[in-house]
Amino acid sequence: MTEALHHFFNGQRTEGGSGRFGDVFDPATGTVTARVPLASVDDVKQAVDAASNAFPAWAATTPLNRARVMFRFKELLEKHAGDLAKIITSEHGKVLSDARGEVTRGLEVVEFACGIPHLLKGEHSMNVGRDVDSWTEYAPLGVVAGITPFNFPAMVPLWMFPVALACGNTFVLKPSERDPSAALFMADLLKQAGLPDGVFNVVHGDKVAVDALLDEPRVQALSFVGSTPIAEYIYARGSANGKRVQALGGAKNHMVVLPDADLDGAVSALLGAGYGSAGERCMAISVAVCVGDATADALVAALAPKVAALKIGPGCLDPEMGPLVTGAHRDKVRGYVDAGVAEGADLVVDGRGHVVDGHADGFFLGGCLFDRVTPAMTIYREEIFGPVLCVMRVPDLDAALQLVNEHEYGNGTAVFTRDGGAAREFAHRVQAGMVGINVPIPVPMAFHSFGGWKRSTFGPLHVHGPDGVRFYTRLKTVTARWPETHVAEFVMPTMK
Repeated sequence: MTEALHHFFNGQRTEGGSGRFGDVFDPATGTVTARVPLASVDDVKQAVDAASNAFPAWAATTPLNRARVMFRFKELLEKHAGDLAKIITSEHGKVLSDARGEVTRGLEVVEFACGIPHLLKGEHSMNVGRDVDSWTEYAPLGVVAGITPFNFPAMVPLWMFPVALACGNTFVLKPSERDPSAALFMADLLKQAGLPDGVFNVVHGDKVAVDALLDEPRVQALSFVGSTPIAEYIYARGSANGKRVQALGGAKNHMVVLPDADLDGAVSALLGAGYGSAGERCMAISVAVCVGDATADALVAALAPKVAALKIGPGCLDPEMGPLVTGAHRDKVRGYVDAGVAEGADLVVDGRGHVVDGHADGFFLGGCLFDRVTPAMTIYREEIFGPVLCVMRVPDLDAALQLVNEHEYGNGTAVFTRDGGAAREFAHRVQAGMVGINVPIPVPMAFHSFGGWKRSTFGPLHVHGPDGVRFYTRLKTVTARWPETHVAEFVMPTMK
């Protein structure tokens, strides 16, 4: 049976009025499991109406009481984490253990948001002038929106809306239409947690919905995670419309392996970071930069048989790697592998012909490993977003840093070494927003902020953590005195 999904406006389920629908697939079987409504401009307006009407009362709710809603939501999310993980696996395809990990990393941001009374404390200065005091306050923005990607249908929304709601804003979420059910599940949990109707809304859709949110004047701020071309478009259009925008784009994350690295540790790290979630992570390692031919030869010899032996199957069976999200995306990734071969890279492990028994129509692709990749090749320059790892060879650390720093993306990077001095130099000189030292995927904890450099992030503020609070609030500074006499002042006041 194909399930009929819905929007979620003002605490109620609605199909909307566009009459347009998209197909949601089970990636392991290739079958359509649900139909999701694709919003019209009027549908988006209804979602914003609900959020706008709910804002005054929610903003007036004390931070302590907003935190109490987050605490109840946290408890419900913990209780139903397994259910949410199954929903993620059924529509995205990632293996069940990875889906559980996604929920956990999102839950950490809810825990951070529970501390909002402390996070919204301003500063106070007595006697900045004679009998004059000054203090700061953090005010919510109003209606804010999030546009989130298919690869983390729970975690990325959870990076946004808990902080936004705790700060006193109301929220409109536009999740990926490829795996929309996780957003609806979380909307139900928020309602159960006591969040007032209209404070959190879900609108599904494609470019029509995105553009409507970008052009809607009541949307004060917008958060986005996705590809760089779309991030740049959203940043430009949203900013031109006077909105505050944070737009996280693509990545080409390098892991530099120095000759003194623990080879077994580096191989294990690459296997998980390169092929986990079928490479559909913005923090996946897609390039292994080996310093010296001997390092590269040893790493490829150790890694290749492990890539070839990856256990691949339906995510619900919890293998090592599941399918890609859609057939079209699988074919796109396969096309990148074709291009790498055509451009002269050495395809050490070819996963293009991989077949999963009993799932011939699933969107599966085996792990692929390239060696002797050069900077001019398409597979190096562009984000593949699939289970394809490129090995490159450089003579020394300086050359490795130059390679990383000259790439247009600067999301995350890592170095594997036993040399503290080399690691320190790498961390200081590398041009990327997140750096791992013997850690392949250096995603910050919720009380730090997540974001890249260069064309991986548009906007000055990163996601969640301290930057999240800054993004979803406006700073107000109040200067006050209570004089006994009233004298007109015609010059710029100074504090004496």
